Amino acid sequence: MTDKPFGVNLTILPTANPPPYESYLDAIIESGVRILETAGNNPKEFITKAKTAGVKIIHKCTSVRHALSAERNGVDAVSIDGFECAGHPGEDDVGGFVLFAAAASKLRIPVVASGGIADGRGLAAALSLGAEGINMGTRFCATVEAPIHQNIKQALVEATERDTNLIFRTLRNTGRVLKNAISQEVISIENRPGGCEFADIHHLVAGSRGRAALESGDVDSGLVWASQVVGLINDIPTCAELINRMVAECRQILDRRAQAFFIEA
Repeated sequence: MTDKPFGVNLTILPTANPPPYESYLDAIIESGVRILETAGNNPKEFITKAKTAGVKIIHKCTSVRHALSAERNGVDAVSIDGFECAGHPGEDDVGGFVLFAAAASKLRIPVVASGGIADGRGLAAALSLGAEGINMGTRFCATVEAPIHQNIKQALVEATERDTNLIFRTLRNTGRVLKNAISQEVISIENRPGGCEFADIHHLVAGSRGRAALESGDVDSGLVWASQVVGLINDIPTCAELINRMVAECRQILDRRAQAFFIEA
């Protein structure tokens, strides 16, 4: 779809029936991909194999202590996820404003700020806190090019910062998703007397069900992973329009702050 550089995510999770992660890594290397984002467990042998092939590795973390471990294991950069993020924000519940700065002050490798960023203000803030760049996921879902149903995109536009749910909290595998009928039902099951096992909610949270919701546009038929940044999404631009607007806004903010500093000085 593009002749430009792109990265591939390899999420390594403990499971009873693990997929062939090393075969996935081989396919990434053999395809000429040169940017690999890893998440979950990060075996040193995978890092060594990828780096030997000339692949740059960005490891996704939700805490400074895990980021420091990844740095020691040889990754090239860290993507640090604040509590606002979609997906799995970890169990420490530390917001990005603190987490980005803490990571930037402790790490020697570049830090990419992730979670809760949707516009030039967030970009400027992340750079000011010491990040080298940003990640956006939910914001890019509400773009013209995103291959999901228009109803899902509109739901993201209409949602507020209070319209996400934290699921899997009782299972110590917290995930942030859009507030809808399915995520409400999951929370209800988790909170019932005696708690729940994953098997009790698997039929609701299955990836195939969420994928079907994204394709059909039925917002309440499956999980829709989304961050609190939905409260900052007000339109559905093209990716180019979004990026150009963000960069221009960021430059204006940083220039304005710099001018104010010199005037005060």
